[in-house]
Amino acid sequence: MDMDMYRCVECGFRIKTLFVQYSPGNIRLMKCENCKAVADEYIECNFLILLIDLILHKPKAYRHLLFNVLKQGAPHFEGLLWKSTVGFLLLDAYRSLVLKSCDEAWSSSTSLSSLVWTCRKLLTDVFLGNLLFLGTFLLATKIFMSISAGSLRNKDILLAILISSYFKMFLIVMMVWEFPSSVIFIIDLFVLSSNTVAVKVMTESAMSRCIGACFSAHAVKIFTTQ
Repeated sequence: MDMDMYRCVECGFRIKTLFVQYSPGNIRLMKCENCKAVADEYIECNFLILLIDLILHKPKAYRHLLFNVLKQGAPHFEGLLWKSTVGFLLLDAYRSLVLKSCDEAWSSSTSLSSLVWTCRKLLTDVFLGNLLFLGTFLLATKIFMSISAGSLRNKDILLAILISSYFKMFLIVMMVWEFPSSVIFIIDLFVLSSNTVAVKVMTESAMSRCIGACFSAHAVKIFTTQ
């Protein structure tokens, strides 16, 4: 029941409504009963401001996105979850493909059977790696944050991880411009740090516990796909 309520982006306090609409285009933002600040200032902000704050890892930007925009009670939640999963896997497959092309010298003389075997191995690594990643993450969440995250549903945590991995979209830029493969590892670090902030916002746990859960899940994924 509490998970269906909105949150103040400043302190995380639960609130029933974020604004009152008097007429189309005429709204009044509500204030938080706990910290007395405007509950969600991002309602009147441009999306670019939200994106910048997400890149800067500001917790209030993650609270706005995870609690006040992407609510499980929303009708589009299930569809968004599936679309995010597919996008996450496709970007991860492209990441693995780029790394593999850097490690091996692919040529036009590569046989069809070799290409099929490589693609099959690539897809297997991506699915197996991410399955172990999510499994390890959910397990680590229950172990490290059993008290704080006890009321959270697995779908909430899963969506938080998928959405906070938005840095993977920068891999699309590598399809247009050529970058060294080391950029991929920089993106991985940003994904790890973004996942950590998202988990901290969702579970309200200590940062050290969130780092431990995220780092262990990413470490298992790396060791599996290598």
